[in-house]
Amino acid sequence: MRRFMSACLIAAAVIGGSLAMTGCVVVAPRGGYHAGVWVPGYWASGHVWVGGHWR
Repeated sequence: MRRFMSACLIAAAVIGGSLAMTGCVVVAPRGGYHAGVWVPGYWASGHVWVGGHWR
């Protein structure tokens, strides 16, 4: 039972980690440019939608 619970905990951590990284896209730099990261849209305070952008 203890082995089963630890396997479930590890599986939940792996799934949670992969879900936390969804939506983030990293682009390798080319030709002297800096690397870019796509930041997905989100709801800001006051129920205002902020669209995704490159950072």
